[in-house]
Amino acid sequence: MTRVGFFPHNNSLWVLRHRGILERSLPDVEWVDLRSLPAGDRPAPTQGLPSLHGDHLFDGGYDFIGTGSTPPVTAQARGHDIVYVAISGPRVDNGRLVALPGSGIASPADLAGRRVALGHGSWQTTLLLFALDQAGLTWHDIEPVDAGNEGARLLLDGKVDAWTGSYPALAEVESETRPVTLIETEGLFSHRSLWFTRRDFAVRHRDVLAAIVGALQESDAWIRANPREAAALFAADDGADLDAWEHALRGRPFGLLPVSDDFVAEQQRAADLLHANGLLDRKITVADAVLPDLADLVTRA
Repeated sequence: MTRVGFFPHNNSLWVLRHRGILERSLPDVEWVDLRSLPAGDRPAPTQGLPSLHGDHLFDGGYDFIGTGSTPPVTAQARGHDIVYVAISGPRVDNGRLVALPGSGIASPADLAGRRVALGHGSWQTTLLLFALDQAGLTWHDIEPVDAGNEGARLLLDGKVDAWTGSYPALAEVESETRPVTLIETEGLFSHRSLWFTRRDFAVRHRDVLAAIVGALQESDAWIRANPREAAALFAADDGADLDAWEHALRGRPFGLLPVSDDFVAEQQRAADLLHANGLLDRKITVADAVLPDLADLVTRA
């Protein structure tokens, strides 16, 4: 039996879970909703990074997962032997760092001493850290607020000064005001989806990985061709506006790509910054999590 971890934040796996494509090649697949697993430790945003279920790859929770860029770096820093399987294209239209009009905040340099909301441990941590570094600030120059899914409301209610927002939640802010873009994601951070597993699983079950990659490629092609039908799968879960979800999906790339040198370099820069800012307790080498021969699985799919 192969256990695949899924949750809505990895759009590709969420749709795959609901369309039955993988079951054609892996009839005994077990889907594990990551929201049903213990979340693990959640240190204060100034003290470290939450595991975000990364540990459960190694305690039998599941065998394969898709996330944003930060969780695999966290898992590697916790000593786990992960292996990247594939990456998406850049998702630079998915979100950005914003503030409210009239706040007096016009760029990341203005965030010193300010409260900044984010989903800590997700890609939003990396985006914010890159923005601060570019402005000559560190993590300790701001007051990070781990907002989970409440960042939009915290910003609109004036409880935080800025937010690393993403769609469809960012559409809620845009419907009520015209947020000030402090920095765009494009040019700063590629913000890719990515998929990873354990090294032992990658070595022993290449046929299973090939089946998962092929099913994801087929499902992603369906999302590209049917964005509104795909959006309905998300809106039915969280009650969000169908149009907002369709807009979000239309702005994202779908399809799996092999792990690239550029991606590894970006992940390494993120890992180095996370360590330098006290969010990882040890340095890692991202390239250690790359098996070059896995690229064949993606290019053949």
